[in-house]
Amino acid sequence: MSTRRRRFGRVRQLPSKRWQARYLGPDGADHAAPMTFATKKDAELWLSRTEIEIIGDRWIDPSAGAISFGDYASTWIRERPNLRPKTVQLYEYSLRRHLRPTFGNVAIREIREPAIRRWRVTLLDSGFSAIAVAKAYRLMKAILNTAVDDRLIQRNPCRIKGAGQETSPERPVLTIAQVFVLADVIDVRYQALVLLAAFGSLRWGELAALSRSDIDLASGTVRVSRQLAPARGGGFVIGPPKSAAGIRTVALPKVIVGRLSEHLDAFVASGGSALVFTSPEGHPLRHEHFRRRIWLPALAATDLGEIHFHDLRHTGNDLAASTGADLRTLMDRMGHSTARAALIYQHRRADRQHQVAEALGKLAEDELRRAQAARDKAERDASGTGRARDPESDGGRPE
Repeated sequence: MSTRRRRFGRVRQLPSKRWQARYLGPDGADHAAPMTFATKKDAELWLSRTEIEIIGDRWIDPSAGAISFGDYASTWIRERPNLRPKTVQLYEYSLRRHLRPTFGNVAIREIREPAIRRWRVTLLDSGFSAIAVAKAYRLMKAILNTAVDDRLIQRNPCRIKGAGQETSPERPVLTIAQVFVLADVIDVRYQALVLLAAFGSLRWGELAALSRSDIDLASGTVRVSRQLAPARGGGFVIGPPKSAAGIRTVALPKVIVGRLSEHLDAFVASGGSALVFTSPEGHPLRHEHFRRRIWLPALAATDLGEIHFHDLRHTGNDLAASTGADLRTLMDRMGHSTARAALIYQHRRADRQHQVAEALGKLAEDELRRAQAARDKAERDASGTGRARDPESDGGRPE
């Protein structure tokens, strides 16, 4: 075999007749190209590109991406201390359920675009929902973006257009009557919870964190300043709402203030810090326990179908929009820092207005047609032709 030195790096022909390229990296170590080449020219071209990467500060240590995706992903989640506990749980579940089975033991540098495409299609073909797969794809893309920043890989292999986008089906909106039906059939301990979720547009975590001092019956308002969320390793943690805009005071309709007062008297301990909604044992509410033991049995006693607890907030937002509230008021009531969600509800109502207008237009057109037909008939009856054709009219044949 022969070796040819160059200004940068060197190439040599192997006994297999293929060519190998080697160079001294910025780290002072000697590195070989990750592949061999069919011709000397190909090997030299590869060295030239590598030299350009070093000069442009784009060189990546070939051994840097040897860490497995699973280990790197776990560290990636752990190094984000500002993530909310619920977000951490969602990331860890998606990593465990969707990413680790395929990429857990694969070195980051070995993950290629075709593997990403096959993985995504396999998940979809296996029956996972498009929403779950989109979330898993977004998580993987975010992790590998950090790997690019950490200079473990040169570019992110997650390059499928639209793969991270999700379109959730539109959730049902309950009528006011349906909300009260649900409140009447659910365990009496949680009737006020249902009404406050719907008519106050509060999230589950916000409701679970309410204390007696947050309720002002005299003014008919509830103060939202925190939320209850599951903590890492079990238990609960009380923290701020999803955003600064989540801290708000919500005015309540008088129709539920009385029910809320009854709840405070019957089920809430004395003292301003006492939680408003708890289990019968006085513990903070667990969403899964509540859903299984309370929510689903209540739904079974109605004909409402598959309703999620969050649909109550969705209903409340829709009802607020139906009152004609302006965008700023809707944002304040919903606890949103951007106008996007409030605009959705306004647009929903605008669409319904158009639907009502179209229905009214059809009614009007039908009525106008009937009126015109009646006028035409009257004119025919009043004409001579009409009388001549009517044997009982004076215009009939003489006796």
